[in-house]
Amino acid sequence: MEQVDCIVAGAGVIGLAIAREAARRGWETLVLETADAIGTETSSRNSEVIHAGIYYPVGSLKARLCVDGRDRLYRFAEEHHVAHSRCGKLIVATVREQEPTLSAIVAKARSCGVDDLVLLSAAQAQKLEPALRCTAAVLSPSTGIIDSHGLMLALMGEAEEHGAIICCNTRIISGRIEPDRVVLQTLDRTSNSQYEVAATRFINAAGLGANAIASALDGFDQRFVPLLRYAKGNYFSVAGRAPFSRLIYPIPEPGGLGVHLTLDLDGNMRFGPDVEWIDSVDYRVDPLRADHFYGEIRKYWLHLADGSLQPAYCGIRPKLSGQANADFMIQGPEVHGIKGVVNLFGIESPGLTSCLTIAEHAVSLAAADHT
Repeated sequence: MEQVDCIVAGAGVIGLAIAREAARRGWETLVLETADAIGTETSSRNSEVIHAGIYYPVGSLKARLCVDGRDRLYRFAEEHHVAHSRCGKLIVATVREQEPTLSAIVAKARSCGVDDLVLLSAAQAQKLEPALRCTAAVLSPSTGIIDSHGLMLALMGEAEEHGAIICCNTRIISGRIEPDRVVLQTLDRTSNSQYEVAATRFINAAGLGANAIASALDGFDQRFVPLLRYAKGNYFSVAGRAPFSRLIYPIPEPGGLGVHLTLDLDGNMRFGPDVEWIDSVDYRVDPLRADHFYGEIRKYWLHLADGSLQPAYCGIRPKLSGQANADFMIQGPEVHGIKGVVNLFGIESPGLTSCLTIAEHAVSLAAADHT
């Protein structure tokens, strides 16, 4: 049986960032990914936004990791030539009754260390974005967008430079906790062969599959595995040149940030995500959901033409216990009592923004009980 210093479950943006961090520490690191390529689920099915750290409860993991992660991510993108743009965004009130919420957003953001937000009048916002309809807005100049696939390739490249091995088409079937190590039973989906592999440290960053993997570990107390719910977010696109140069966000709604306008690095428009609670993974976009999108988008962009929205793609956010605003759950030995084991549950937005800081935190937890 092969044994390494560290096994990472999942080769999404979080798993790759963790593999990079672990390998840079000199650990012999193995990444196991059930899909046939890196980052095929949550990591590549999102808005590709670099979040400023605005919305999260003061003191939460999301707040702390996002603010630090944002700055690290911009530096990483510059140093590794990952395509990105610090384009900024506007959070808009579309009726006067929403304006106090903008002030509350600014106050909470300042408490979390985000001190560059600017309250704007309707005229000031429309001077920046003439096509915008609003009664007031908040400008976030440190919000941006990034090429998520380019980011993952850069993380993978640096991990491999330091000796990490990425194994795709490898599913973790089960595992067991042994003294000073974790043994995993894996399935090679290409050959349909099963293998055992062991590690002194196991970091479960499998995203939508993280809860199932933790549940399959013999000797792991199941009280520490939270209930998982799937929150599907659908996106629609509009052809043609975007009339906006910044991202446009409405006031947040339960379960998400509302149907917002994001831009890709080529300037193409995407709208979403909405919130659709589902029971199983399904990446089909129902064209009929556009009916709801038209009304939401026209609250801030009146000139959206009938019939212009086209289904683009969707992503699925791993929500814990159905709570709309649940925090990240990153469990190390101090929680469950098993040294070297770290589980990451509910890693949704702002996971992409926070990936480098999450990785450092997770690897530090995995190292805590080892010399």
